[in-house]
Amino acid sequence: MPGLAPLPPCLLATVQPRLPFLRTSPSRPALAMASVSSSTTTNTNGVAQEPVPAPSQTPSPPKIQVAKRLEQFKTTIFTEISILALKHKAINLGQGFPNFDGPDFVKNAAIEAIKDGGKNQYARGFGVPQLNAAIAESFKKESGITVNPDTEVTVTSGCTEAIAATMLGLVNPGDEVILFEPFYDSYLATVSMTGATIKTVTLRAPHFAVPEDELRAAFSSKTRAILVNTPHNPTGKVFSRKELELVASLCKEHDALAFADEVYNKLVFKGEHVSLASLDGMYERTVTMNSLGKTFSLTGWKIGWAVAPPHLTWGLRLAHSYLTFATATPFQWAAVEALRAPDSFYTDLIKDYSLKRDILVEGLKSVGFEVYEPEGTYFVMVDHTPFGFENDVAFCKYLIEEVGIAAIPPSVFYRNPEDGKNLIRFAFCKDEQTLRDAVEKLKSKLKRPAVTSSSS
Repeated sequence: MPGLAPLPPCLLATVQPRLPFLRTSPSRPALAMASVSSSTTTNTNGVAQEPVPAPSQTPSPPKIQVAKRLEQFKTTIFTEISILALKHKAINLGQGFPNFDGPDFVKNAAIEAIKDGGKNQYARGFGVPQLNAAIAESFKKESGITVNPDTEVTVTSGCTEAIAATMLGLVNPGDEVILFEPFYDSYLATVSMTGATIKTVTLRAPHFAVPEDELRAAFSSKTRAILVNTPHNPTGKVFSRKELELVASLCKEHDALAFADEVYNKLVFKGEHVSLASLDGMYERTVTMNSLGKTFSLTGWKIGWAVAPPHLTWGLRLAHSYLTFATATPFQWAAVEALRAPDSFYTDLIKDYSLKRDILVEGLKSVGFEVYEPEGTYFVMVDHTPFGFENDVAFCKYLIEEVGIAAIPPSVFYRNPEDGKNLIRFAFCKDEQTLRDAVEKLKSKLKRPAVTSSSS
């Protein structure tokens, strides 16, 4: 089949156990292969002779088969970095998952829901009614907008599914979708699945401000939607009200939709989080997506949601129905309790993450990185060029293998990897001791290139 490459060894190992005809051993040759790799002949007297073995052959590995819409993509960088970190026993400051659990009152609510009869079967497709109501209440508190929990709130399997359902349910082949880069890697994949054309607007260090002229140029009569992530992963940027008003004005001018990924809305250290849907005239054209995982340190539960007016909810719900249909029922019941947390929970959350951020930011500065201090999220971007490496991938490999620290090379978050080759993303969603240990490793093992002065 043209265009198909041999299966990499790392994937072949996972495929072979499912293909017994590929496995042989000296003591027990595969029966299926034995039957086709030898032949019995007869002589002129009709007497059977010994089978003649066929020449020994090593079976070719199966070829990778992937739809054209996804053939440009590889294993996610988060998987690759996590595997390398485990191999080298590195401290993982790469993937954005906490190394500590969420609050006991939420976990206990999940345990009670599992024990309680009737809360372990399929939930209503678009969410347990009590959770939809809690999401609607939370959304009103954050945006000032009252929504109908039954017709405007959809519970999904994490925000990643909310993004996929929104794209697949509302975007058509030939449409244009605008993304700010660097971007969370699922954005590119889900837009590609729709058959839409991707247009990007680049946020550049040190401030990652929205370039107005580039943004205006990206909009056209074909623009179906723009996806805005604020607070922003991976830069830590919090979009200003002025920047969001620019986005809103362009959406209205070109009759475009807005998809707002606001999973880090409770993690803002500087400035304010403004919900795009709250701006004048925007709710009717906006899908707002969020999740439980980041705020409550329960990323493995995969509880997310989308809030949108009924005429947009219909499309994303159709896609959701055929992607996952429903989300884990007992975790939805626990999410109800989480969203009822008092304001003091969020105050303590910011206090805790501010300390973690300061430990890592000051540590990174002390060893020579140029640090772009985050306004929100639990990520920090730095410039690694003082250490003399060609690009971010080479530097991250060195960090893992020689220093014992894992970080993410952000060039994978750009259409053109050259735009991100000087940057590195660290995550500080770790306990304080882990962050301090990481800083000590950086101080003791990370070396800057020697500077040689020419003699006169």
